[in-house]
Amino acid sequence: MEKVTFQAPDSDESIEFYVVEQTRINGTDYLLVSVEEDGDSDAFILKDVSKQEEEDSVYEMVESEEELEYISKIFAEILEDVDITL
Repeated sequence: MEKVTFQAPDSDESIEFYVVEQTRINGTDYLLVSVEEDGDSDAFILKDVSKQEEEDSVYEMVESEEELEYISKIFAEILEDVDITL
């Protein structure tokens, strides 16, 4: 499982997540990431909000309940053996 490091925009703090799955919906990239590599763990859905001309990707946590529900259903279909609860 790929491990990625994110840097908080307003501090030098970095956070590491494991990428469980990724998908592209309507031209937008989404990542399903978890805190732990194996077993039950908190998971988050991140959305790429960077502009096309930017060299680095910029991800934000999906906060809209409607978008979160829609994207989690898609990840649940992709990962048949994973239970995603909001």
